Amino acid sequence: MRFMYIVTSSQPMAGPSPALAEAMQKISEREIKAGRMLDNGGLMPLATGARVKIVDGELSVIDGPFVEAKEVIGGYAIFELRDKAEALAMAKEFMQLHLDHMPGWDGTCELRAFATPGVDVACEIDAHSRVAAHA
Repeated sequence: MRFMYIVTSSQPMAGPSPALAEAMQKISEREIKAGRMLDNGGLMPLATGARVKIVDGELSVIDGPFVEAKEVIGGYAIFELRDKAEALAMAKEFMQLHLDHMPGWDGTCELRAFATPGVDVACEIDAHSRVAAHA
């Protein structure tokens, strides 16, 4: 199964400490070599971004930074793993690096499975059952 990890924090965006950067590089090299990590990267500050929104049928563009942002996505990784249990183990290992090398940092690693044949059907069934329950 393919999983995306999305790392967010409510703290002001700062790059990783040198120790964390080195630890993340080691784990990335290991996972790439094993064929499990397909892609990863950090994201630039909100000031460099923009949002394209549709509200009431109208497109609008909002340049960053975004005042209402409570959490900021700092980076992502994409893995090919056996199952959710393996994905959780990898996410815990990754977040432990932050705990070990950036004391005081608070953040979240959200993991989401990519929609694939068989998985996306389950999403459709769940959505249909919720609609039926509220009818």
